Amino acid sequence: MIPAPANFPSHTGAVFATTRWTLVLEAGAGGGASQRDALAGLCQAYWPPVYAYIRRFGASPADAQDLTQEFFSRLLAREFFARAERDKGRFRTFLLCSLKNFLHDEHLRANTLKRGGGKVVSLDELLAEQGYQAGPVEGVTAETLFERNWALTLLEGVLAKLEREFNQGARPGLFTELRQRLWGGARGGAAHELAARFGLSESAVHVMMHRLRARFREMLRAEIAELVATPAEIDDEIAHLIRVLGNPG
Repeated sequence: MIPAPANFPSHTGAVFATTRWTLVLEAGAGGGASQRDALAGLCQAYWPPVYAYIRRFGASPADAQDLTQEFFSRLLAREFFARAERDKGRFRTFLLCSLKNFLHDEHLRANTLKRGGGKVVSLDELLAEQGYQAGPVEGVTAETLFERNWALTLLEGVLAKLEREFNQGARPGLFTELRQRLWGGARGGAAHELAARFGLSESAVHVMMHRLRARFREMLRAEIAELVATPAEIDDEIAHLIRVLGNPG
Protein backbone atom coordinates (compact mmCIF):
# COMPACT_ATOMS: atom_id res chain seq x y z
CA MET A 1 0.00 0.00 0.00
CA ILE A 2 1.20 3.51 -0.75
CA PRO A 3 1.45 5.59 2.44
CA ALA A 4 1.10 9.35 2.55
CA PRO A 5 4.43 11.19 2.56
CA ALA A 6 5.26 12.89 5.84
CA ASN A 7 4.76 16.34 4.28
CA PHE A 8 1.43 15.52 2.63
CA PRO A 9 -1.50 17.47 4.12
CA SER A 10 -4.27 15.40 5.64
CA HIS A 11 -7.61 15.51 3.80
CA THR A 12 -9.77 15.99 6.85
CA GLY A 13 -12.36 18.47 8.02
CA ALA A 14 -13.12 21.46 5.85
CA VAL A 15 -10.19 20.77 3.53
CA PHE A 16 -11.50 17.38 2.49
CA ALA A 17 -15.09 18.65 2.21
CA THR A 18 -14.12 20.91 -0.68
CA THR A 19 -12.96 18.13 -3.02
CA ARG A 20 -14.76 17.65 -6.32
CA TRP A 21 -16.80 14.55 -5.52
CA THR A 22 -17.78 15.58 -1.99
CA LEU A 23 -18.93 18.91 -3.43
CA VAL A 24 -21.20 17.01 -5.83
CA LEU A 25 -22.45 14.62 -3.14
CA GLU A 26 -23.33 17.41 -0.75
CA ALA A 27 -25.48 18.97 -3.46
CA GLY A 28 -27.31 15.70 -4.14
CA ALA A 29 -29.89 16.04 -6.90
CA GLY A 30 -29.79 19.82 -6.61
CA GLY A 31 -26.83 22.15 -6.46
CA GLY A 32 -25.64 25.13 -8.42
CA ALA A 33 -23.02 25.96 -10.99
CA SER A 34 -20.04 24.95 -8.84
CA GLN A 35 -21.45 21.46 -8.28
CA ARG A 36 -22.29 21.06 -11.95
CA ASP A 37 -18.81 22.18 -12.96
CA ALA A 38 -17.26 19.73 -10.52
CA LEU A 39 -19.36 16.86 -11.88
CA ALA A 40 -18.66 17.89 -15.49
CA GLY A 41 -14.93 17.84 -14.76
CA LEU A 42 -15.16 14.34 -13.32
CA CYS A 43 -17.18 13.13 -16.31
CA GLN A 44 -14.65 14.60 -18.74
CA ALA A 45 -11.75 12.92 -16.93
CA TYR A 46 -13.31 9.50 -16.44
CA TRP A 47 -15.22 8.70 -19.63
CA PRO A 48 -12.81 5.93 -20.88
CA PRO A 49 -14.02 3.23 -18.44
CA VAL A 50 -17.63 4.04 -19.33
CA TYR A 51 -16.93 3.64 -23.03
CA ALA A 52 -15.07 0.36 -22.40
CA TYR A 53 -17.95 -1.02 -20.33
CA ILE A 54 -20.52 -0.14 -22.99
CA ARG A 55 -18.38 -1.72 -25.75
CA ARG A 56 -17.99 -4.93 -23.73
CA PHE A 57 -21.72 -4.82 -23.03
CA GLY A 58 -22.18 -5.45 -26.76
CA ALA A 59 -22.46 -2.05 -28.41
CA SER A 60 -20.66 -1.22 -31.66
CA PRO A 61 -18.05 1.56 -31.58
CA ALA A 62 -20.52 4.06 -33.04
CA ASP A 63 -23.32 3.09 -30.65
CA ALA A 64 -20.89 3.07 -27.72
CA GLN A 65 -19.92 6.65 -28.55
CA ASP A 66 -23.57 7.72 -28.66
CA LEU A 67 -24.45 5.83 -25.49
CA THR A 68 -21.49 7.29 -23.65
CA GLN A 69 -22.60 10.80 -24.55
CA GLU A 70 -26.20 10.03 -23.60
CA PHE A 71 -25.16 8.51 -20.29
CA PHE A 72 -23.14 11.55 -19.30
CA SER A 73 -25.89 13.86 -20.51
CA ARG A 74 -28.31 12.15 -18.13
CA LEU A 75 -25.72 12.04 -15.39
CA LEU A 76 -25.10 15.79 -15.69
CA ALA A 77 -28.88 16.26 -15.56
CA ARG A 78 -28.66 14.35 -12.25
CA GLU A 79 -31.21 11.76 -13.26
CA PHE A 80 -29.35 9.04 -11.35
CA PHE A 81 -28.83 10.87 -8.07
CA ALA A 82 -32.20 9.84 -6.67
CA ARG A 83 -30.99 6.21 -6.81
CA ALA A 84 -27.58 6.91 -5.30
CA GLU A 85 -26.89 5.51 -1.85
CA ARG A 86 -25.11 8.04 0.34
CA ASP A 87 -22.92 5.36 1.96
CA LYS A 88 -21.60 4.35 -1.48
CA GLY A 89 -19.85 7.65 -1.79
CA ARG A 90 -16.98 6.80 -4.10
CA PHE A 91 -17.31 8.28 -7.56
CA ARG A 92 -16.06 5.03 -9.12
CA THR A 93 -18.86 3.04 -7.44
CA PHE A 94 -21.51 5.63 -8.19
CA LEU A 95 -20.47 5.82 -11.84
CA LEU A 96 -20.59 2.06 -12.35
CA CYS A 97 -23.95 1.64 -10.57
CA SER A 98 -25.44 4.50 -12.56
CA LEU A 99 -24.10 3.02 -15.79
CA LYS A 100 -25.63 -0.37 -15.04
CA ASN A 101 -28.98 1.27 -14.33
CA PHE A 102 -28.73 3.22 -17.57
CA LEU A 103 -27.95 0.20 -19.74
CA HIS A 104 -30.60 -1.99 -18.15
CA ASP A 105 -33.33 0.57 -18.56
CA GLU A 106 -35.37 -0.96 -21.36
CA HIS A 107 -36.98 2.33 -22.22
CA LEU A 108 -33.60 3.99 -22.79
CA ARG A 109 -32.24 1.05 -24.78
CA ALA A 110 -35.38 0.88 -26.93
CA ASN A 111 -34.92 4.53 -27.81
CA THR A 112 -31.23 4.36 -28.67
CA LEU A 113 -31.79 5.88 -32.12
CA LYS A 114 -33.78 8.77 -30.68
CA ARG A 115 -30.94 10.22 -28.63
CA GLY A 116 -29.14 13.08 -30.34
CA GLY A 117 -28.59 15.27 -27.31
CA GLY A 118 -25.19 16.40 -28.59
CA LYS A 119 -21.76 15.97 -27.09
CA VAL A 120 -21.46 16.67 -23.39
CA VAL A 121 -17.91 15.31 -22.99
CA SER A 122 -15.02 15.63 -25.42
CA LEU A 123 -14.73 11.98 -26.40
CA ASP A 124 -11.82 11.13 -28.69
CA GLU A 125 -13.42 8.33 -30.73
CA LEU A 126 -10.14 6.91 -32.03
CA LEU A 127 -8.50 7.03 -28.62
CA ALA A 128 -11.56 5.43 -27.04
CA GLU A 129 -11.53 2.46 -29.39
CA GLN A 130 -7.75 2.06 -29.23
CA GLY A 131 -7.94 2.00 -25.45
CA TYR A 132 -10.68 -0.61 -25.56
CA GLN A 133 -8.75 -2.84 -27.97
CA ALA A 134 -5.40 -2.43 -26.16
CA GLY A 135 -6.32 -4.58 -23.18
CA PRO A 136 -7.64 -8.14 -22.93
CA VAL A 137 -11.27 -8.31 -24.01
CA GLU A 138 -12.11 -11.97 -24.66
CA GLY A 139 -13.29 -13.67 -21.50
CA VAL A 140 -13.25 -10.40 -19.54
CA THR A 141 -16.49 -9.14 -18.04
CA ALA A 142 -17.71 -5.62 -18.69
CA GLU A 143 -17.31 -4.81 -15.01
CA THR A 144 -13.71 -6.03 -14.92
CA LEU A 145 -12.98 -3.99 -18.03
CA PHE A 146 -14.53 -0.94 -16.40
CA GLU A 147 -12.37 -1.35 -13.31
CA ARG A 148 -9.20 -1.82 -15.37
CA ASN A 149 -9.89 1.22 -17.53
CA TRP A 150 -10.82 3.24 -14.47
CA ALA A 151 -7.48 2.41 -12.85
CA LEU A 152 -5.53 3.13 -16.04
CA THR A 153 -7.34 6.43 -16.58
CA LEU A 154 -6.66 7.53 -13.02
CA LEU A 155 -3.01 6.48 -13.17
CA GLU A 156 -2.37 8.08 -16.56
CA GLY A 157 -3.98 11.30 -15.38
CA VAL A 158 -1.66 11.49 -12.38
CA LEU A 159 1.38 10.65 -14.50
CA ALA A 160 0.44 13.34 -17.03
CA LYS A 161 0.27 15.95 -14.27
CA LEU A 162 3.57 14.74 -12.86
CA GLU A 163 5.19 14.90 -16.30
CA ARG A 164 4.07 18.49 -16.84
CA GLU A 165 5.50 19.44 -13.47
CA PHE A 166 8.74 17.49 -13.98
CA ASN A 167 9.42 18.73 -17.50
CA GLN A 168 9.48 22.37 -16.45
CA GLY A 169 13.17 21.96 -15.67
CA ALA A 170 14.15 18.47 -16.79
CA ARG A 171 15.89 17.08 -19.83
CA PRO A 172 13.58 16.03 -22.71
CA GLY A 173 12.89 12.30 -22.67
CA LEU A 174 14.12 11.71 -19.14
CA PHE A 175 10.65 11.49 -17.60
CA THR A 176 9.63 8.84 -20.14
CA GLU A 177 12.45 6.66 -18.83
CA LEU A 178 11.85 7.39 -15.17
CA ARG A 179 8.08 6.92 -15.22
CA GLN A 180 8.53 3.22 -15.98
CA ARG A 181 9.91 2.83 -12.47
CA LEU A 182 6.96 4.50 -10.76
CA TRP A 183 4.51 1.59 -11.03
CA GLY A 184 5.04 -2.11 -11.53
CA GLY A 185 8.68 -2.52 -10.61
CA ALA A 186 12.08 -1.22 -11.66
CA ARG A 187 11.81 -1.29 -15.43
CA GLY A 188 13.51 0.99 -17.91
CA GLY A 189 17.19 1.74 -18.23
CA ALA A 190 19.62 1.19 -15.36
CA ALA A 191 20.64 4.26 -13.36
CA HIS A 192 24.16 4.33 -14.78
CA GLU A 193 22.79 4.10 -18.34
CA LEU A 194 20.40 6.98 -17.75
CA ALA A 195 23.14 9.03 -16.14
CA ALA A 196 25.39 8.61 -19.16
CA ARG A 197 22.61 9.29 -21.65
CA PHE A 198 21.33 12.46 -19.99
CA GLY A 199 24.60 13.88 -18.69
CA LEU A 200 23.89 13.26 -15.01
CA SER A 201 25.73 11.54 -12.20
CA GLU A 202 24.40 8.17 -11.11
CA SER A 203 23.70 9.55 -7.63
CA ALA A 204 21.69 12.39 -9.20
CA VAL A 205 19.52 9.84 -11.01
CA HIS A 206 18.86 7.98 -7.75
CA VAL A 207 17.98 11.20 -5.93
CA MET A 208 15.70 12.28 -8.79
CA MET A 209 13.96 8.92 -8.78
CA HIS A 210 13.45 9.04 -5.02
CA ARG A 211 11.89 12.51 -5.22
CA LEU A 212 9.77 11.56 -8.21
CA ARG A 213 8.35 8.53 -6.39
CA ALA A 214 7.51 10.64 -3.35
CA ARG A 215 5.79 13.26 -5.52
CA PHE A 216 3.94 10.55 -7.45
CA ARG A 217 2.58 9.07 -4.21
CA GLU A 218 1.53 12.52 -3.06
CA MET A 219 -0.26 13.33 -6.32
CA LEU A 220 -1.90 9.90 -6.49
CA ARG A 221 -3.36 10.29 -3.02
CA ALA A 222 -4.52 13.82 -3.83
CA GLU A 223 -6.30 12.63 -6.99
CA ILE A 224 -8.00 9.76 -5.17
CA ALA A 225 -9.07 12.12 -2.40
CA GLU A 226 -11.06 14.00 -5.05
CA LEU A 227 -13.01 10.84 -5.90
CA VAL A 228 -14.10 9.53 -2.49
CA ALA A 229 -16.44 10.85 0.17
CA THR A 230 -14.25 10.41 3.26
CA PRO A 231 -10.51 10.41 3.99
CA ALA A 232 -10.80 6.86 5.33
CA GLU A 233 -11.56 5.61 1.81
CA ILE A 234 -8.30 6.82 0.26
CA ASP A 235 -6.20 3.83 1.30
CA ASP A 236 -8.99 1.43 0.28
CA GLU A 237 -9.07 2.96 -3.20
CA ILE A 238 -5.29 2.69 -3.50
CA ALA A 239 -5.52 -0.97 -2.48
CA HIS A 240 -8.17 -1.43 -5.16
CA LEU A 241 -5.90 0.20 -7.73
CA ILE A 242 -3.10 -2.20 -6.78
CA ARG A 243 -5.41 -5.21 -7.07
CA VAL A 244 -6.57 -4.15 -10.52
CA LEU A 245 -3.22 -3.17 -12.03
CA GLY A 246 -0.74 -5.17 -9.98
CA ASN A 247 1.68 -4.34 -7.19
CA PRO A 248 3.68 -1.13 -7.52
CA GLY A 249 7.42 -1.10 -7.27
